Amino acid sequence: MKLFLQLLAVMVAGVVGGQAVMLVEGDPWLTLGLGLLTAVLTLALYWWVVRLTEGGTVTDVTREGVFAGLGGGTLVGVLLFACVIVNIAFLGYYKVDGMGSLTGAVGLFGFMAAAAVTEEVLFRGVLFRFIERGAGTWIAVVVSSVLFGLWHLPNPNASLLGIAIITVGAGGLLAVAYVATRSLWLPIGIHFGWNFAASAIFSTEVSGNGTPAGLLDATTSGPLLVTGGGFGPEASLYSLVFLVLATVVYLWVARRRRNLVPMRRSDRAAAATLAG
Repeated sequence: MKLFLQLLAVMVAGVVGGQAVMLVEGDPWLTLGLGLLTAVLTLALYWWVVRLTEGGTVTDVTREGVFAGLGGGTLVGVLLFACVIVNIAFLGYYKVDGMGSLTGAVGLFGFMAAAAVTEEVLFRGVLFRFIERGAGTWIAVVVSSVLFGLWHLPNPNASLLGIAIITVGAGGLLAVAYVATRSLWLPIGIHFGWNFAASAIFSTEVSGNGTPAGLLDATTSGPLLVTGGGFGPEASLYSLVFLVLATVVYLWVARRRRNLVPMRRSDRAAAATLAG
């Protein structure tokens, strides 16, 4: 029941807010305002429903570390995507034709903030926590990452390679970033920074959802394994490489901080019985 109520609250906030943002997508300033409002309300609703269903303090959306988590995570996300684009550009498959749209980037800021917060609260704040509580960190990372990848399957131009990279690379990184800090701020920042860089800065496809008008007027074309094709650079092998490298770093941090939760003995026994 707790899981259902938390999922329902986040889904309602995400769907209603997302639909509102999409309705005003043509107005960048309204998109910015409604996107940020959706992000704030989703976080507030998550905090409230967790307090209501579980009691006690909601430890992963506290004021402590909010600026470092969001700011540092955003920087990491932007730098990771920039590394992908630089490598694609080095091969001649990403070209900048001039300056793009500043107002377009403003609207994308709000849109991507709403998307990042909603998805992180859903997949890391709710699903990951519940799975980890019953089955340990490793199972939670795997299951939440698979669900996160499948979440993108209905997207336009979705490919098996793109979904696989989102599952292994993005899903793994965001889950491990959550474990390393035990806070939603870092994964929200990384998720937002990656999406903002892809759309508002470099003007590339974002998970197959069209090519937005960002700060740069640019074109991407070339081999599917390098550029990601119609799904965007998220389906590029370069994305897989840099996302996995970042995952290894945060996994090291999580282990060093002893934040990994082992599978309980009863779970191990059940798994061994099924395997036998």
